[in-house]
Order: sequence, then C-alpha cells, then structure tokens
Amino acid sequence: MNTAIPAAKARTGVSGLDTILAGGLSAGHVFLLEGNPGAGKTTIALQFLIEGARLGERGLYITLSETESELRAGAASHGMIIDGNIEVFEVVPPESLLDSDQQQSLLYSSDLELGETTKEIFAAFERVRPSRVVLDSLSEIRLLAQSSLRYRRQILALKHYFARQGATVLLLDDLTSDVLDKTVHSVVHGVIHLEELAPGYGSERRRLRVIKYRGQAFRGGYHDFTIQTGGVVVFPRLIASEHRTSYARDDVSSDIAELDLLLGGGLERGSSTLILGPAGTGKSTFSFQFLAAAIGRGEKAAAFIFDEELSLLFGRLKLLGIDLEAMRDAGLVHIEQVDAAELSPGEFAHRVRDCVDKSGAKTVIIDSINGYQASMPDENSLILHMHELLQYLNRQGANTFLTVAQHGLVGDMKAPVDVTYLADTVILLRYFEAAGRVRRAVSVIKKRTGFHEDTIREYRIGAAGLTFGGPLVGFQGVLRGVPEFVSDTASLMSRDSGDGGNS
Repeated sequence: MNTAIPAAKARTGVSGLDTILAGGLSAGHVFLLEGNPGAGKTTIALQFLIEGARLGERGLYITLSETESELRAGAASHGMIIDGNIEVFEVVPPESLLDSDQQQSLLYSSDLELGETTKEIFAAFERVRPSRVVLDSLSEIRLLAQSSLRYRRQILALKHYFARQGATVLLLDDLTSDVLDKTVHSVVHGVIHLEELAPGYGSERRRLRVIKYRGQAFRGGYHDFTIQTGGVVVFPRLIASEHRTSYARDDVSSDIAELDLLLGGGLERGSSTLILGPAGTGKSTFSFQFLAAAIGRGEKAAAFIFDEELSLLFGRLKLLGIDLEAMRDAGLVHIEQVDAAELSPGEFAHRVRDCVDKSGAKTVIIDSINGYQASMPDENSLILHMHELLQYLNRQGANTFLTVAQHGLVGDMKAPVDVTYLADTVILLRYFEAAGRVRRAVSVIKKRTGFHEDTIREYRIGAAGLTFGGPLVGFQGVLRGVPEFVSDTASLMSRDSGDGGNS
C-alpha cells in the first residue's frame, strides 16, 4: 500500500498565516499574493524571506516598482534587517530611458525591454541561487507584455524556470493595471488575496482569504489581520469544533441564594448566559456577581469591557462590595478595555481565546454586545462570530456572561440584535412602577440545561450588592413596566431591604 508523503512546507513567518495554510507554502512552487496598494503584501513578503533566512535559506527580493532604499527603509520601520542570506535586486531601466531627450516612460513597454527584464531576473537568480524568491510586482510585467497572451506566456516561463530550480516563489500583484485579469490565478500553485476595508468610523480593517491552494486543504473564508510594528499578524477564523476539552458539568453558584433559586440551583458549567435589559437595570452588576463568586471558589476570570471606563467600573463595583481592581492586581482577573472602533471581530475573538488558553479563565464577561456589534460589518456576521466564540468558550468549560442593552426604559423594548437563541440561559431585567416608586424586577425566561423558576422577583442594588425579594405574586404586567394589582397579597420589598443605586 502506497502512503502519500506530505510535501515539505516553507513557513511564511507570519503569525497565524501558517495555521490557515496548514503549515505554510508548498516548497518548490509559485504562489500569488495579491491586494491593492497598502494591503500588506510587501510586509508579508519580507517576513517570508526573513523566516527563510532564520532557517538558513537564501532569499532574493526582486523589485521592479520600488527602489532598494525604499524597501530597506520600509523593513527598518518594522525592525526588520535585510542582510546576510537575503539579497535585494532592483531592476532598473536602461540608462537611455533616463535621458530627457527620450520621450519614453520609465515603465518598460517594448518587446525588447520585456526580454531584457526577464534575462536580468534569471541572471540574478543564477548568481544568488536562492531557495526563496519574491517578485514585486506583476503589474510592471503586465504592462511590459501589453497583451494577455504574452503576459500569460511570460508568467508560464517564469513558473517553469523557478520550478526547475526548486525555489519557492511569491509573486506580488498590486492589482493596479487590470483587476479583472485572472491569468496568474490559473498558473500558480496558490493564491492569497488581501483586502483593506474602510469603515464609516474608526481605523481601517484588513482581511485575507486563500482563494486557491492545489493539493492542500486550507482554512477557507476571510481571516482578519493587522499590520503592527514587527510585521503582519493574522487571526485565523475561530472554528469551535477544533477545540474540545473534558470537564465536570456541575452547577456554579452566584453566592446569592435567591438568585440561585431563580436559576433552578445555579448555572451549569460550560454554559452561556445573556443578561438583557434597559440601561441602568444592573446588567453589569449581575455578571460581576458571578465573577466574584468564581474568584471566591479559587477560579480565574476575564472581563472584556466595551462600554465603560475601567476606573469608573472599579469605583462603582467597590461600592457594592466587589473589589475588582484588587482582584486584577492579584492576577485573579484579566480585565481589558476594548475599543470597538479600533478592533476587528477576528482580533477580538483571538484575544478572548488567547486569554482563556493562557490563564485558564473559567468565567468570561463580554460587556456589552452593543459595543461588540460596533466592530461587526453587519448583524449576520455578529451572529456567526458570537456562535463560534460561545461554542469555543463552552467547550473549554467556561461560563460566559453577555450583556445587551435594550432600547427604551419601560413598555415594549427591542435589542439592537437578537442573540437570545445563542445563549443557554437568558436573564431578563426590567423597570416597573409601583406605589409611586421606580423598581427593578428580574426573571429567567430561558434555561436550556434544566429547571428554573418561572417567577418574577424584585431586586435592589445597594451597599450590600444585589438583594432580592420574594416572587411578585400580586401583580401582572411587570415585564411591560406598568403592572396591575391582581390580589391583595403584598409582595413588594420594603424600603429598608436594600439601598437604591445604578448598575
């Protein structure tokens, strides 16, 4: 029985990209890296050569559009040094073209110039004998070829030459001369497409997609990436089914007896909870009550805050008896302020996963989905991202708490996006008016993993934290915000059962 031997891979040196490519680029083949100017092609190409140099492989960067000094300056801005095993070969026009009397563009255009350019490229390769080659960019060769047929023949000639030499080649295309020309796609072994998106507000977003990879499974779809000092960092799309762990499915407590009763004894480990309600009802307070209980059990936790300044959050929770800042300083909680305008959803999912993997956090708070939604291109993407993230966290045995602020204060209210079907448990918070006062009520409207109370309980937020009353049996219409008395049974909390306060 013949067993297929996997082809050797040339690692790209780009964090996350090799995961998408199942180990890297197949050695000895030609690949295309395409994208508009500024998308990150040159940076990835430099990382590809530098990774090869680190492994003792010779590298050659052939530039037709950028000068050597510009290339080295760009590399230096990332802390990359091009020396040793990497050589830069700058293809320059014949001196006659630089004569002001010659009414000719600096870009090659004649058959003779195309042939001379190809000879220079081959001569540089013969001199350096590299294992890795970058050719930047194909737009210049396309202009020199002047026709699609000659361009295809030229690319085929380059491909066959490099294939005979056993080099791994990265062709760069800035898509400036003919975006619709897919000639190279059919010739090369693989195609990586880079995109740069400009949202209505905030910094640019970048993503990549592997369009083609012959004879190799790869991670399809779009993957977010950023260009940081040091190079490109790719965030592979999270696939929850790849991450499974075993854990005991016991119940976790909130350390508040009435809240645990409302939840039918607590929350099952490895489940997600959505806390839904209008602004000020205490959604964050509920979630951090579960976090404090987890810390009390000796577990680690993490919180990702979109909406509130951390100093305000620390001060507010301290008044409720939860010293979150001390927990953070002791290394028990990882807490992070998230700027939705500067962060792509892929990078956020990567941060959450990295935190859970490294710290072993068993309680994760995302406050709030409203802020998270701001980093999404559209609602459908939000649902898909949240589904994979929640599935991943559940499979790590972590309890996830999400908050969503609904529009309005009383009456009919709507959330900006419906994620209730994704969560295992949904806790609904409401304002209601009774006896001349604005009060708060809580109910559990869904618990996928077991029994829960179907009652509505009043609660207060004060110096003692969350305090709960008994079921509101004498009212109907509490969830609409305008209850009606239906019996003489008094079930409202007395004024001294808890202090007022905001969430």
